[in-house]
Amino acid sequence: MNENDRSRLNFYAGGRLDRAGLRRRDRDWIERLLADPRTRLVPVWRQQSFVLQAEMPAIATLLRESASELIQSAAEIALLGLEGEPDNGVAYFAVEISHLEAPETHPLLSAAGRFADIRSVGPLLGQEEGQLLAYARGLMHWHSRHRFCGVCGSPTVSEDAGHQRRCTNSACNAVHFPRTDPAVIMAVTDGERLLLGRQASWPPGMHSVLAGFVEPGESLEEAVAREVKEEVGIDVEDVRYHSSQPWPFPGSIMLGFNARALSTEIHLSPEEIAEAAWYTRDQLRASPENETFRLPRRDSIARRLVEDWIKQK
Repeated sequence: MNENDRSRLNFYAGGRLDRAGLRRRDRDWIERLLADPRTRLVPVWRQQSFVLQAEMPAIATLLRESASELIQSAAEIALLGLEGEPDNGVAYFAVEISHLEAPETHPLLSAAGRFADIRSVGPLLGQEEGQLLAYARGLMHWHSRHRFCGVCGSPTVSEDAGHQRRCTNSACNAVHFPRTDPAVIMAVTDGERLLLGRQASWPPGMHSVLAGFVEPGESLEEAVAREVKEEVGIDVEDVRYHSSQPWPFPGSIMLGFNARALSTEIHLSPEEIAEAAWYTRDQLRASPENETFRLPRRDSIARRLVEDWIKQK
């Protein structure tokens, strides 16, 4: 793989915003940003993202000066970051508005855009747009799943401009931070063929490289070897890092690897994989992309792992 391929960012990565992590605790500064008429809002509704009312979707944001009511009623607000100069940049905030039963009837929202599952529009968005929507979705999902303390069960409140939650029980006072679950995803080859599998729950024809969550007490390389062994009964070696991708569906980071198989006989684990087989580069280049066989979705690191392997020869 050449250097250009290695340095290319995966989709949902590569945001343009300065996350301003060192200033999030400055409440006066955050209040000034929320009052700034230039501030942009990124609404999230029931894990769906706000996009323009257009045939080709693009991110839709709201100007703060026209959206005071949404800010006041939002279940959660979180600073995503600043665009431009640190002292005069435009702030972007995610706002959770899942309390609205019918956002399509809200006059401000209906005039500006529509809500859609980012997975249905992601491949059609620009790189930075996709990253911003994924960032907002992932952060709001975390808030919705951590309203109560995992230590004592008391309610939690948002702090640090939406980037941590604190237990309201003074005897506990536990602080919780946004969670990202690491998962490994790997292109396993025998040199001339690539191993692809599919789960029964996937859309018809969809095939992908193998993947699985990292377990406590194991390295990423060990997770790669364990997952391949569990799913298809094959031992691997020469596990090498490829790249990573944020995957907020609902809250993961995909860590991509290449690995070399020590054997080629497949022994499926029915609980993990419905089908698996070896494919040559010519077979993958000729993928019909229909319900009989299709490659992973174009916005996924899985697709990049496949395409990068195809291009090696």
